[in-house]
Amino acid sequence: MPEDETDALDALEKEASEFQKDAEIDRIRNAFSLDAYAVLDLQPGVPESDIKLQYRKKSLLIHPDKTRNPAAPDAFDRLKKAQTTLLDEKAREYLDECIADARRLLIREHKYTLDSPELKTEEFKKEWRKKTVEVLLEEEARRRRQLKARLQEEGRQQRKEEEEIEERKRKRNAQEEWENTRDERIGSWRDWQKGQKKDKGEGGKKKKKMKVLG
Repeated sequence: MPEDETDALDALEKEASEFQKDAEIDRIRNAFSLDAYAVLDLQPGVPESDIKLQYRKKSLLIHPDKTRNPAAPDAFDRLKKAQTTLLDEKAREYLDECIADARRLLIREHKYTLDSPELKTEEFKKEWRKKTVEVLLEEEARRRRQLKARLQEEGRQQRKEEEEIEERKRKRNAQEEWENTRDERIGSWRDWQKGQKKDKGEGGKKKKKMKVLG
């Protein structure tokens, strides 16, 4: 094969590879971030080995060092976060419960049974994904409300503790001030007593008023 044709094929392969990377970066960034399965393009219930394999394959494809796409770092971070979520037992269990809840809600809404053939259709799968998004958003909103309430309660408790500390400090300062002025109060009281005794000594007996004759 002539050299110019080889170069042309290499250029096309490179272009196709960049297109594939860009498409995957866009897919990851458009995936619902609260659904780690969607970010990694996996079905719920897959084994841990599949999660690790999928992450490795996609991370090598979109790694910021492997592409000039400016959105690659953001997509790579989302991909890494999704893998971390699915490898965390509690986080994955929570996600699986939300996905199962979405399925149960749809079955109840449509009055299906667990044996209904509709459950195997692509239409139901699309509905299921959409309902999963709704459930995850509702759960996230509830989690944030609980966090806000807890922070507010912690703030109230902290303010109460600060007020109690300030009150104890005020009482302590008042007691110290009372003790510091004790000698002064005692001296003033003794001076007052001396003054009272002096007044009584000098004028204790009143002179009788002389009656004027005549």
